[in-house]
Amino acid sequence: QVQLVESGGGLVQPGGSLRLSCAASGIIFSIYTLGWYRQAPGKQRELVAGVTRGMNTIYADSVKGRFTISRDNAKNTVYLQMNSLKPEDTAVYYCNARHAPNDYWGQGTQVTVSS
Repeated sequence: QVQLVESGGGLVQPGGSLRLSCAASGIIFSIYTLGWYRQAPGKQRELVAGVTRGMNTIYADSVKGRFTISRDNAKNTVYLQMNSLKPEDTAVYYCNARHAPNDYWGQGTQVTVSS
């Protein structure tokens, strides 16, 4: 059974930091492309950051220079370090693991940026 379990969300003030974690089980973690997506109320889910099996990364323009995605294959975990958070970063953040034809999602973790 495949599971992706996110943690680390919460309430933070503007300018603050959070680190999200996503622990995977039931997959050969090292071969998967991993991503963090987010969905704000009334908006479509969007890609925030991704990392390939070869450690290549991609970021949404809105988070470049503020967020960093990383993976630890030994721990079957992907991280999203989020710095200089803004109110517009408020959303439910989802972890994704993809290796054709498989496409798995976590349950999501809420991030709220507010004073």
